[in-house]
Amino acid sequence: MGDYLSQFTELLSTYDVLGAFWVNIQLTFWAAIFSLILGTALALMRISPVSSLRWAGSTYVNLLRNTPLTIIMTFMVLAVWTQLQISLSPDFPTNFFRFAVIGLTVYHAAFVCEAIRSGVNTVPIGQAEAARAIGLSFAPAARLVILPQAFRGAIAPLGNTLIALLKNSTVAAAASVTTETSSLMRTMIEFNSNYIYAIFLTFAIGYVILVIPIGLLTTSLSTRLAVRR
Repeated sequence: MGDYLSQFTELLSTYDVLGAFWVNIQLTFWAAIFSLILGTALALMRISPVSSLRWAGSTYVNLLRNTPLTIIMTFMVLAVWTQLQISLSPDFPTNFFRFAVIGLTVYHAAFVCEAIRSGVNTVPIGQAEAARAIGLSFAPAARLVILPQAFRGAIAPLGNTLIALLKNSTVAAAASVTTETSSLMRTMIEFNSNYIYAIFLTFAIGYVILVIPIGLLTTSLSTRLAVRR
């Protein structure tokens, strides 16, 4: 036990583990905001009365949801940055960080869309009929009646999506983000292969500490804010 503690101490003093986790937290924060916005728009498209919008939303969700995130991240660097020469910042680390956020956003927006759509299914159909009866068109009815209740019913699946996003932020290494946890873990293993168990536990415990509060919070909110029948 003493050997493991000394290894933990040496690793934490040699490497910026907290800084690496902070990068993943920032990736998760920005991607969560943008994927919520995009996912909400996609959910509206999927429940829209316009067939072309439903088709476009369904195509996006089915395409992105079934594409590995690593491929999307690699595409952002090799195709968008290298081939198309599109740069989001003159600073290399910031440029690749933003590409990683975009990759995480477009991927997880498909899952956010399905989470919100599952929340829409919890809204009694009479609510939409009542909205139409008082003269509301689709957009006002969705904004004022359907979505507020749908979000309450989608808290649990949205929480699961957020947890998946946090863990998937490690794939940002494929977008050349070299300061996040998976890149640091690879470096630590390369130079401290005899500390493999301590390295594994360091990152495993770190993600458990981040994930458990999200799960507890979303579970509590989903219970308290559930739509009462």
